[in-house]
Amino acid sequence: MDSESGRGGGPVDALVVGIDSGGSGLRVALARAADGTVLGRAAAPGPVRTGPGGISAAHFLESVLPAVAALRAGAGGDRPVLAAAVGAAGMATLGEELRAVLPGAFADAWKVRGTVLAADAVTAYAGALGARPGAVVAGGTGLIALGTDLRGWRRADGWGHLLGDCGSGAWIGRAGLEAALRAHDGRRGGSPALLARAEKLHGPAAGLPAALYPRTDRPAVLAAFAPEVAAGAADDPVAAGILERAAEHIADAAAAACPPDPTAVVALTGGLFRLGDPLLVPLRAALAERLPGVPAVAPAGDPLDGAVALATGLAAGAPGLPEDPALLRIL
Repeated sequence: MDSESGRGGGPVDALVVGIDSGGSGLRVALARAADGTVLGRAAAPGPVRTGPGGISAAHFLESVLPAVAALRAGAGGDRPVLAAAVGAAGMATLGEELRAVLPGAFADAWKVRGTVLAADAVTAYAGALGARPGAVVAGGTGLIALGTDLRGWRRADGWGHLLGDCGSGAWIGRAGLEAALRAHDGRRGGSPALLARAEKLHGPAAGLPAALYPRTDRPAVLAAFAPEVAAGAADDPVAAGILERAAEHIADAAAAACPPDPTAVVALTGGLFRLGDPLLVPLRAALAERLPGVPAVAPAGDPLDGAVALATGLAAGAPGLPEDPALLRIL
């Protein structure tokens, strides 16, 4: 096998590892360091546990190390790994243990030269736009917008379902359930159609508070009603109005995060936007109003692709996106 030096001073058969750790599980990709071509992917179900030090490094490594070992075996065994990149939900506030443990663990396991630790919003950005100026709105149960001019970062929202995440799946679902309960009470602004959908999904409306408030996964339960709002929007002006307000919130976040750069673009990524035209039609109009002249582009890839891109960039000398203590660190 040819082992002469390639880009970044590493052997041409060298590899990089990208890792995406989120609420639904953990995904790993092995790629060529020379060009980022993905050679294999693996997944582990369920989120990584948290403990006193934040995200559990031990649980994280229990999932990652065997997965990477299997992928390396399939790629030719002992090919060197030059760099790794991890995108993790909660990295800014819960990543202390990961920052302390992972670089040494990766060096011991794979002899990596460097590790990028990033918030999941950063890997979403890198996957969607790569190293170019612009803004990315990552929408799912929650919502955050992240933008950069490649010198620094601009963040908007991402404050959780109690204080923000405006326009997110949880926000839309909560607004839909509120409209259902307004109809149940006979108050203005209610939607009998959403009441019927809510009772079909959750049972009698009067039992909703008792069913919802004690749950630790309230944001996900709220977000599960967002598709019902979207499904009813064509025939229900209340549901359509909720999605129009969500679109305005999303566009506000995108505008706040987008840098004043003439080459900036904006992209939308995440499961929220699978709600389709009931959300996307008013959102396109709101983005055109808030960000005139800023093209909306389709995301090139997902957060795992972004982690691979960051690792590939680091193997070549730099990840391509700016460092920030809360968002992106090179260790």
